[in-house]
This record gives sequence, C-alpha cells and structure tokens, in this order.
Amino acid sequence: MSRTRGRERLLHAALAYGLLAVSAVAAAVMGDPPAGSNALAAAAPWLVAPWPVLAVAAALWLAAVPWLHPRRHRLAALVVPYYVLLVALAAALAAGNPAFVVFASLGHPLAVALLPTRLVMAGVTLTAVVVVAAQAGPGAPAGLFAVAGGIAVPLVLAGWYVSAESDKRRRLIGELRTAMAENADLHARLLDQARRAGVLDERHRVAGEIHDTVAQDLAALIGQLGAADRATADPERRRHLDQAARLARQSLAETRRSVRALSPGPLEDARLPDALGRMAGSWAQTAGVRLDVEVTGTPVALAADVEATLFRIAQEALANVAKHADATRTALTLSYTDEVVMLDIRDDGRGFVPQAAADGFGLEGMRRRARAVGGTLEIETGPGRGTAVAAAVPVIPAEGGRP
Repeated sequence: MSRTRGRERLLHAALAYGLLAVSAVAAAVMGDPPAGSNALAAAAPWLVAPWPVLAVAAALWLAAVPWLHPRRHRLAALVVPYYVLLVALAAALAAGNPAFVVFASLGHPLAVALLPTRLVMAGVTLTAVVVVAAQAGPGAPAGLFAVAGGIAVPLVLAGWYVSAESDKRRRLIGELRTAMAENADLHARLLDQARRAGVLDERHRVAGEIHDTVAQDLAALIGQLGAADRATADPERRRHLDQAARLARQSLAETRRSVRALSPGPLEDARLPDALGRMAGSWAQTAGVRLDVEVTGTPVALAADVEATLFRIAQEALANVAKHADATRTALTLSYTDEVVMLDIRDDGRGFVPQAAADGFGLEGMRRRARAVGGTLEIETGPGRGTAVAAAVPVIPAEGGRP
C-alpha cells in the first residue's frame, strides 16, 4: 500500500512539472500576446506579470506536492490554501499567456489528489473558471463571469452535498463493519458457551444414566448377595443368587444402552405404562415391598425423551424407597390428561426433612430430568410421614404416531 501511494505522489509531481514545461515551451514559441488579450487578463489586469518569473515560482511551489500528498488528510488546513495559491499562480500565468491554460488544467487532477472530499468539486470548478476565462476573448468578461458563477455555485453546492452523503455512507459502512466484527466475536463466544453447555449436559446425562442403571443395580446386587450370605437354607440362598445374577445382566445391558444414548431397555419394545408395570413388578420382588400400580386416563404415545424421563424418575424414586424409606407399602400412579402426564410415587416410610436431604445425584437428577422436557417435580415429605414424589410433564406426542 505504501509503495502504491509513493508512486501516486510521484506521478502527480511528474504530471505537474510536465504540464508546466509544455506550457513554457509553447509560450516561448508563441511569444507574448497583446495586453488584455483574454477575458481573465481584461477582468484582472493586476494578475498579468512576466511569465518566466511566474513559471519559476510555480516550479518551486510544485515541489511541495510529493510531501503534501501523503499528509493531505492530517494537514487539510495547509493543503487547501496551498491548492488555492497554486490555482492563483496558474491563473496569473494564463492571464499573461494563454499557452499556460495547459498548465492551469493541472488543477483538475490535483483537486482530487489533494483536497478533502467535500472541497473536490469546488477545486474542479475553480480550475474550470480559470481555464474558460483564459481562453475567452476580452469582449464580454462580465457576462462570462456571470455565467461561470451561475454554473460554479450550484456545482460547488452539489459537490459539497454529494461528498457529505459519501462521508456519511463511509461512516455507516465503518460502523456496520465494526458491528459485524462485534457480532462475529459474540457469535464465537456463544458457540463456545453452547459447546461448553453441551459438554456439561452430556456429563449430566452420563452421570444420570450411570446413577439410574449401574449404581442402583449394584446397590440391589449387593443387597441380594448380603441376603444370600445370611440365608440358612439352600433354596433361599439360591433364590437370592439368581436375583443377583439377573441384576448383574440387567446392569450390563443398561450400561451398554446408556453408552449408545438409547432409551431405557424396557421402553424399546413397550409403551410407558407397560414398561413401568414390568419395572414395578421386578422392583417389588427384589425390594420385598408391596407396590400398587394404577394408570388413569387414556394412554397416548409420548416422545421418546418424555417417556424416558418419566421412566427414570419412577426408577429413581423407587430406588430411594428401597434404600432409605423402610416402607411397607408403595403406590405408583400414572395419569394421562389432555395437556400433561402426571407420575406420582408415594410410600408409608420414615420420610425425611427436605431441607436437610443430601441424596447426592438422586433428587436433583430427577428435577433436572423433569425440567429438561419442560416439566416440574415436587416432593412432599416429613419425618414419619412418608414421601410423595409428583412429576408433571407436557404431552408431547411421539413422532410418526408410534402406537
């Protein structure tokens, strides 16, 4: 970029000196015209001076062009009077000898190269007036300048307006680019936050799956092995060992499904009420606690995430009953309405103080699961009053109308 600008300023300097040289040669060949031979000399006779002296002054004045060109934006207050004096020198030369009209035309490219954007049209217009006046005869200078003024003023005003609009457009484009850069940065940060949130959600999912499958099955497995160790009769010991083997196989299968992020095994080939019924029967047999299951309303096929959420909440709630409640009776109710599906698990166990509960992942995991599908989860309990877990999730039909 700097190399291009260096070439540009040298090109303008070379053009200026070239036009001055051509005009000087032409003036020397043509000789001096009669006094007042053009409108410019007739209107301003005080401009007329020996052109060789003015040509030397112009040559010295042009030496500043290469220095001013790269600094034109920072030194606008210096560039404008410099340009005006340059045009004045060109006008004086053209008044003395029309051959310097060629040099005076230099004002057009230098107006674009040096002047601020809003003054470019004014510089071009001023140069045009000098060129026209230097070529017109001395017969009607007043009429000539009246016409030139009538054209020049609107041109200057139009140039000022167009340049102002151009500056405004440049500012808007700059602001737009800044806003786009800020938006790109914000987008990148949002993507990073989304990635982090996705990683966190996946960690919670894996933790929940491990808690709902491996941890619960291992706890039940340990219970069955302990019961088998305490059994005195071989049939009873064999029954507990068979239960332990079944729980181990079930835990392995659920772990594999969790790794593949599939829905709970019982839901792969059954509707939610049936899957809950099977799970409840297996739980009652393992825990040795009576469990009553009831389904109300008209069951409908729900989205896989919704059914998995309700199944896992029921599984976790029953696991808590087996581990902590010391209950003798438990009830599970699944209720379908037009807008929500409600799951209630109640027991007559010892209960607990909700504010003092420190169940690790269990209770918070159930709440998180319910919130993930737009539902809610409430827990009512107290010491010696049993526990009631109530989950409510919106009815989101399964895709494709799965029966």
